[in-house]
Parts: sequence; C-alpha cells; structure tokens
Amino acid sequence: MTLTKNTSASHKHADTLLSVTNLKTYFFTDDGVVKSVDGVTFHIAKGETLAVVGESGSGKSVTSLSVMRLIPVPPGKIVEGEMLFTGKDGRTTDIANMSEAEMRKIRGNDISMIFQEPMTSLNPVYTVGDQIAEAVSLHQNKNRKEAMLVATDMLRLVGIPAPEKRVNEYPHQMSGGMRQRVMIAMALSCNPALLIADEPTTALDVTIQAQILDLMRKLQKEIGMSILFITHNLGVVAEMADRVVVMYGGRVVEEADVNDIFHAPRHPYTMGLLNSIPRVDHEAEYHPAAGQKKERLEAIPGNVPNPLNLPPGCAFEPRCKFAIPDCSKAVPALEDTGGGHMSRCIRWKEFDSLITTGQAQTMDISADGTATRTGGML
Repeated sequence: MTLTKNTSASHKHADTLLSVTNLKTYFFTDDGVVKSVDGVTFHIAKGETLAVVGESGSGKSVTSLSVMRLIPVPPGKIVEGEMLFTGKDGRTTDIANMSEAEMRKIRGNDISMIFQEPMTSLNPVYTVGDQIAEAVSLHQNKNRKEAMLVATDMLRLVGIPAPEKRVNEYPHQMSGGMRQRVMIAMALSCNPALLIADEPTTALDVTIQAQILDLMRKLQKEIGMSILFITHNLGVVAEMADRVVVMYGGRVVEEADVNDIFHAPRHPYTMGLLNSIPRVDHEAEYHPAAGQKKERLEAIPGNVPNPLNLPPGCAFEPRCKFAIPDCSKAVPALEDTGGGHMSRCIRWKEFDSLITTGQAQTMDISADGTATRTGGML
C-alpha cells in the first residue's frame, strides 16, 4: 500500500493556529555566532500535523524550543522573527515578543511539548501523578485533590493500566514506553491547542514506537489539537504528517504536503533522505547462489557543515550531486514551485525530467513506514 493521504484539501483553507515568519535563533559562543535557525518560515493549521525533518544539527529542535520560548539565554537568543499564535481564548499574539510571565500562561496550557527522553524530562523525586497535577493546578485553578483526579484520568486516557495505582508511582518504577505515555498525559492534561513532539519515539523499541504513534493519532482526533512533529524518521513522517518541512543548515529547504515530499521531491537533500531509507522490495529476492549482490544503502556524501563556518551560497552544495557553480554564489530563495510546494534549489525545475529519466528517484511509503523506491538512484 502506498502513501495516498489527501492533505491539501483538508488544510488548504483551514484556520491558521501558528504562523512563524523569518525566525532567527542564534547562539553567541566564544568561537563565534551559531545561526541554528536562520530565517525559518512555516505555519500550522488547526487540527493539522506538521513534521519538521532533518539531520542532527539542521535546526529542527531549536525551532521547536524557540516556539516554546525555552532557548537558554545566554548563549542563545531569538534575534528576529514573528510567531503569531491563536490561543484557546481566540486571541492572536506574537510569542516572540511576549514577556516570560505572559509566556508561562501559554506554555503547558495552550502549547505543550513532549521531549525526546522521558527519563531525563520527568523529575525522579516526585510521583508521576504529582508532576501531572502540577500543570493542572497551575493552569486550571484546581486544588490538589481535583488535580490528582485529572492526573488519574489522563493516565487512563493514554492507556496506562491501573491508573489509580500508577498515579502514585515514581518514574523509575515504569518502563520506557510507560514513561513516554506519562509525558503525553502531562502534555495533554490541559487540552493544548498545539502539541510539540520532539523525537518522542527515538528511545523506544519499534513495537512501543508504533503504540505511541497510534496513541497520538487517536488523541489528536479526540482533542482536535495540532501537532508539530520533530523527527528524522521518514517512516514516522509518512504515518503521522499532513505536511512536511525539511530543514538543513538552519534553513527550510523544502516544504510540501506529505504526498508531494515522497512522490515529487523538489530538493536534492530531500531526495538524499529518501534514498537513505532501507529498501523493502517484495518483487526481487536476494539469491547469493545466483551471484546477486546485496544492495548498499545510499548515504548522502560528506558531512553536515560546521555551523560556525557554513559554505557560501547553498549550504548543501558541497554534498550535492546536482551542484553547479551558481549554487555557491548566493543563498537560493525559497520558491513556490506550484501548489504551495516550496523549494530552496535553483535547479528544481529540472527534477521532473531527472526522475523520469531515472537519474533521481521518489519513494512509495506504506502506512507502517515500509519503503519501496521508484526511479533511479541519486
């Protein structure tokens, strides 16, 4: 089964929940200025799941922390940009220019976040019930007894057995999957309009990962929240996302509906990510006795550039197989290639012919993340 989500119609005219424009988050270090997020623009509609994809160091996690206003100051600072957010009360405000006191009213209430490693995110000296109840007491003006009842209900909602007992347990008494469910319960305890999930399944095994993703989809339908999903796993993207933002070197290099990202990529970096997915081809079996050779995964050549010394022009140019001299002359603009599909590549108009002639490839992704390549190799 190939990926056939109908995303454009459902969200094209939907109300915008979060609109980020020209966000720049820099870190001022002794060695120089690290432009972790450099002019990032995107939006999330109400009820939509937007995936932000990229390698480590691409700026995706710093983007999510910027939205939460959790950048450590110093050395970090949001130096420029606008983040317009419509809260549950219907008011639209610029998160980037809020005071910390104002942001505390939104953080955990209107916007919540699930972090990558639950064991380091949960406080080991408090019960999970106390930690969930704290947010409920703060934002919903409930007393301790009422807040603990909400905590118990949230544990039940996320599928933790015997929640009346588990609510009094400490994080170390739970498995990794259970702790991640607790993090989800905590994040959803105040019914946020936006849930930010930063690699929420990376530390979990495949079976537990599938359970957590199923749970997030189920709760999204029940609560009606939007999700900003930070990940490097394209299988998870295929399963969860409506739209995708691809980041590299602190900038957005491609943005499109999830179908277009997999079936009609418009940036060489996106193509490289697709090319590096392990292939499952049921039509061709491996027969060593017949002299067949195992196919190697196609890695993107080179390394992520030093953020203190980004190459001139396109940051991906030193690793790009389609690079030409003009690529290093100036940073490419983020262009609309049609239908809201954005690309930061000066050669995007040539990609259809490259795919047709087999010089580049696309990917069919099943709902469980199984990948089957179509077309040639990069």
